Amino acid sequence: MLAFEGEVLPARIAERLAAAPAAGMTLFRYLNVRSPGQVLELTSAFQRAGAAAPNAAPADLSTGAGSAAGGHAGRPSGAGSAPMLVAADQEGGQFLALGEGPTAFAGNMALGAVDDDGLTERVGFAIGTEARAMGVNVVYAPVLDLATNPANPALGIRSFGDSPEAVGRHGAAMVRGLQAAGLAATVKHAPGIGHISTDTHHGLAVVEAARDTLEAREFVPFRAAFAAGARLAMSGHGAVPAVSGRDDLPATLSRAVMTDLLRRDLGFEGVTISDALDMRALAQGQAQVLDVIAAVRAGVDLLLASADPVALARIEATLVRAVALELLDSAEVATTERRVAALRAWLGSAGPAPDISVVGSTEHRALAAELAARSITLVRDPGGLLPSLGRDGDAGSDRGPVLAVMPRPADLTPADTSSSVAPGLAVALRRHFGNVEEIVVDQAPDPDSIAAVRARAGEASAVVVGTIDAHRQPAQLDLVDAIAATGTPTVAVAMRGPWDVAAYPPSVTALATYSILPASLAALAAVLAGEADAPGRLPASVPARAVPVPA
Repeated sequence: MLAFEGEVLPARIAERLAAAPAAGMTLFRYLNVRSPGQVLELTSAFQRAGAAAPNAAPADLSTGAGSAAGGHAGRPSGAGSAPMLVAADQEGGQFLALGEGPTAFAGNMALGAVDDDGLTERVGFAIGTEARAMGVNVVYAPVLDLATNPANPALGIRSFGDSPEAVGRHGAAMVRGLQAAGLAATVKHAPGIGHISTDTHHGLAVVEAARDTLEAREFVPFRAAFAAGARLAMSGHGAVPAVSGRDDLPATLSRAVMTDLLRRDLGFEGVTISDALDMRALAQGQAQVLDVIAAVRAGVDLLLASADPVALARIEATLVRAVALELLDSAEVATTERRVAALRAWLGSAGPAPDISVVGSTEHRALAAELAARSITLVRDPGGLLPSLGRDGDAGSDRGPVLAVMPRPADLTPADTSSSVAPGLAVALRRHFGNVEEIVVDQAPDPDSIAAVRARAGEASAVVVGTIDAHRQPAQLDLVDAIAATGTPTVAVAMRGPWDVAAYPPSVTALATYSILPASLAALAAVLAGEADAPGRLPASVPARAVPVPA
């Protein structure tokens, strides 16, 4: 899967497509995306270049691709050519690779908090429809990792929750919705790396669990998604010693995982793709040569390259040399070609793409608002502050303003897109309260900043303070403690993972939004103003001090 930097198709990529086969490309928000129309122009140019290449013959269904493509849920109808693959990390929530134009859905954990499979499928269909309208036909979603370890720095709200059965249900529903829109879903990160505590962007992680535990926990969602017809499965870069027998071998490079487990034991028949090859769980530089060969020999069909042209050239030269030296099994390479041809043929049968006007449509924005409103979760309200925060105009009266405090959004992992979201808590509250003062702090506020916020909190009628992964950012918890110590009525909101609430002072009212996106903060503000309920339920376990409100 090619990648490059630029908002228009570089000549070198067009030349590359004319020179040798490629499966497709991956779009990255900060490298390739400005607007929906620009993305459509870019993806169209890529498809034209691929179609004009001498090697661009349509998929030959007589090779077996037809049977491989059949029998899956969400199969598009109609007929057409076999397009190049164009993929993006359009998960929703904190991974919005297609920029600001598409509808911003709160993401998987918000869907888990609602726990309505039908809603999940509708959201998947909307995401898929908008992506297809922009020329994207593969999304690297949904995430099927379980949120069983709050210390996992790269997961959090990307997961539907910590229940294997619930994650399987929602994962299958998302697959159905996406693929009904005519694009291919990519379940990740096989065979399940939710329980790790190391970000594989930075180093190798190990899934420490026995095989029977994995069968009852990690593998359950993947079985469900495979049964629902997921077209692609992305490998995780975590070691799975219970399967491979080694704690130093990423799943991506393990044949015991990528072939024996995924295909023989879990029954996956689609296309496998590696997680990004520039992640530090794998070797980089010249040492990457061996890992590329190992991934293909393990059973990986597609390699997810970065936009670094030097690395891309090294990867391609490695593949060419490996074939020349017969290091790769020719029969398995041919099988990979058939799988990819079948995927492209299936995508080509989807019929015309939706018009670009569907991107960010009123209907889809209403669906995002529905998800947000149904996901807001009241975790505890020990003093009965709600809905009195907005009753009779008390809050924001001449007793002082409502003080809105939140950390400035930041990308907490290399693939995160949260830094593109403007702080929106005060904006949302001002729709309901006449006097709102805003303070935006750093992700790790220093003592002087905390003291300044505490002084302002003492003059406020109420404080709404948001946290973003404060269970891993202790200075944010110090801030909440300082605000609560003033005695001012305080609402603390976990804006990312819900685990923050376990560390809030017992006296504060605690809610979870699972998102910093505008629709979620608007829904929160409506709850605080007494104009809406908070019907969501925690989709992941939180320590006993933060017991959910009874149904």
